[in-house]
Amino acid sequence: MSEQTLLLVGAGHAHLGAIDDVRQNGAPCSRIVLIEPREAMHYSGMVPGWLAGEYRASEAMIPLQPLVEQCGLEWHKAAATGIDAANRVIHLDTGEELNFDICSIAIGGSGRAARILGRDDRLLDIRPIDRFVDKWRDLRDGDAPPRRIVVVGGGAGGVELAFGFANAPLDRPSKVLIVTGKGGLLPDHEPAVRRKTRRELKAQGVTILEEDARIEAGELRAAERSLEPLDLIVAAIGSAAAEWPKASGLPVDQQGFIEVDEHQRVLGLPHVFAAGDTASRMDRDLPHSGVHAVYAGPVLARNLRAALAGKPVRGTYLGRGMNFYLLNTCRGEAILSYGPFALKGRWLRRLKDWLDRRWIDRFSR
Repeated sequence: MSEQTLLLVGAGHAHLGAIDDVRQNGAPCSRIVLIEPREAMHYSGMVPGWLAGEYRASEAMIPLQPLVEQCGLEWHKAAATGIDAANRVIHLDTGEELNFDICSIAIGGSGRAARILGRDDRLLDIRPIDRFVDKWRDLRDGDAPPRRIVVVGGGAGGVELAFGFANAPLDRPSKVLIVTGKGGLLPDHEPAVRRKTRRELKAQGVTILEEDARIEAGELRAAERSLEPLDLIVAAIGSAAAEWPKASGLPVDQQGFIEVDEHQRVLGLPHVFAAGDTASRMDRDLPHSGVHAVYAGPVLARNLRAALAGKPVRGTYLGRGMNFYLLNTCRGEAILSYGPFALKGRWLRRLKDWLDRRWIDRFSR
């Protein structure tokens, strides 16, 4: 075991894979430090099911304390505020400064709803996921739960949220509208998948509006008309980048995400890695998605071990070809999206549940 310090900034999906590698294969160096302010990590793939009452909140969360203890990590319950990559120092919001030999960053993305749509007290961004979960729980359990809900965003995340809200266990059902943007419903999926999903949304009473939305003068508007009255505006429009990597001088793309090569190394800084939503691959177009972060985790783990051992870093996550998605309809079925193929069935929902629970159990057993 080398006498070095590996610093893991954030406990995002990719870093959970790296931590699991430590648990299975032993520590690659004498000191591994985790920087993460949260006590547990929400698994985004199960949140729509939680909205619909299919899961308890605890079933969709990964507590960090058992992992930290099993792997012998040094845990700083803090958030990073900056990095001096040249001198190998990370700055924390507690005022601490930690030295490292190898650093990896997987802090996820932040919300950008107010920047894109405008400000409104009813606006709730899906990111960060823990804040979204806490806010919805408060609204759901309050004296006047939201009845008229708009989901802004037509990607897979927005669709599953619409299904979740349409089936939320309230004393009276909610009226749900999904505003997809002019790109339409599931723009990154094939026509057969879009058709099947559209039929299911309509069957559940979810209204679909394929227009861009914006907040003006206290109203949510689309297609030159007001969508009011509304109780809640949920934004599923992608993530923004944290500000401190750019402010610290790390190379970033136009949106502020850290630029990395095919091995997840920050460009020009072979001792710094980044993965998940906070990173932008320069060798290929890899969307920000929890699915990609999950599958990049084991590759990242191998590369971190190689870097700590002074060996060539060769591992590359290539994506998954025709992306495989299972969309939870929150009514006992799931819709399969796999390239041009689209299916819907209860057995697919059981498959999704098995895959999701296996992911959680991997870190909670």
